[in-house]
Amino acid sequence: MIDMEKLEREVPVTGSLRRAEEVSWINPRLERAKDALEKIRLTMKDVEEADARLRRFAPFIAKAFPGTESAGGIIESPLREIPRMKEALNRAHGARLQGRLLLKMDSELAVAGSVKARGGIYEILEHAENLALQEGVIREGENYEAFAEPRMRAFFSNYAVHVGSTGNLGLSIGIISAALGFRVSVHMSQDAKQWKKDLLRSKGVRVVEYAGDYGEAVKNGRAEAQKDPKGYFVDDENSVSLFLGYAVAALRLRRQLEEADVPVDEEHPLFVCIPCGVGGAPGGITFGLKLVYGDSAHVFYAEPVQACCMLLGIATGLHDGICVQDIGLTGLTEADGLAVGRPSKFVGKTVEHLLAGEFTVEDDALYSYMKELLDTEGFFIEPSSCAAFAGPERIEREEVCRAYTEAHGLADRMGQASHIVWATGGSLVPQSVREEFLGRAPE
Repeated sequence: MIDMEKLEREVPVTGSLRRAEEVSWINPRLERAKDALEKIRLTMKDVEEADARLRRFAPFIAKAFPGTESAGGIIESPLREIPRMKEALNRAHGARLQGRLLLKMDSELAVAGSVKARGGIYEILEHAENLALQEGVIREGENYEAFAEPRMRAFFSNYAVHVGSTGNLGLSIGIISAALGFRVSVHMSQDAKQWKKDLLRSKGVRVVEYAGDYGEAVKNGRAEAQKDPKGYFVDDENSVSLFLGYAVAALRLRRQLEEADVPVDEEHPLFVCIPCGVGGAPGGITFGLKLVYGDSAHVFYAEPVQACCMLLGIATGLHDGICVQDIGLTGLTEADGLAVGRPSKFVGKTVEHLLAGEFTVEDDALYSYMKELLDTEGFFIEPSSCAAFAGPERIEREEVCRAYTEAHGLADRMGQASHIVWATGGSLVPQSVREEFLGRAPE
């Protein structure tokens, strides 16, 4: 039993979290990037090896998913400047945003339509490569287009893949595993949207539904995988493979920013806000960004007020030793991809000295941002993605955020800053569901 009075005295933000208030929190554990990265056993070499593996598999991806042919089988999303959305944030929300506002559109990632197309697809490709090399059905240096051959599908049909998910991770794991020929089961919590379950089933994926939350889906998925000697469980909470797949995004973003003539250095700070659930995707991206840009990158997460598990874990230092239900929250939110009650210990401990801070967001705000983005720029992203707009809305408006920029010597450089909102999903949302979402947006 957690002593709430003691916890609130020691970590005052927990009081606001317990009351489900929107908060803007600056991480007191943030360190210089060099010092923080030295504490992490993973390095740039690991990220570059992950990038190389994705390139090896590009011929297979291009063959299995024709929509990726023009990109040579490389799954990557656009980066778009959204000046009209910046104006809307300043006008309607009093944001006071000075610098450039950009949208990293992982909502458009091929194959799975979300940020999970990075880590989720990467982990399954790594697993497939390891199995194929171990069993001698592929040779080092062979063209990986061979993974699309019927003989490879027959080989992988002897193996099973399991994952627990609220939605988007399940889509990425299910779609890529089925394409390779694995027997795949996605264990989905009560928060998962019906259209995501329907899409998975249309791909031949076994979907197992639970009345409980994300934790129950993960627990049961892991247990079922452990019963099968040829079963493999994708552990969203602790997977280094997922983490590195996400981290590759920073290498790709660096090239995109250079091509767009967007400088990132001491005089031109980069602010990135990423929606956060259990932590895998934002954690990997944060690690990659800090490796690439060091102290010039300032990374924030955004979470729903009822499912602010990563903020709670890092602020208290308890990580997976505390969940949102422990402080009286429900863990329920319209942002299905963020409906997680307990954070990843692995991710929390990895990024606790890299993360600049967090924002919590009420569900109504998600629909408001969603409609504004569609009205101003013509881009649709799903509600959970929209949580990230809290970053640029608040970073120059709220006192606690201005104190952060002043403390880091950025107050007179904000006009030269770039702000990236990381859109984590949306392109696969059916039109009928989009219209339902838009109907919930305030007038």
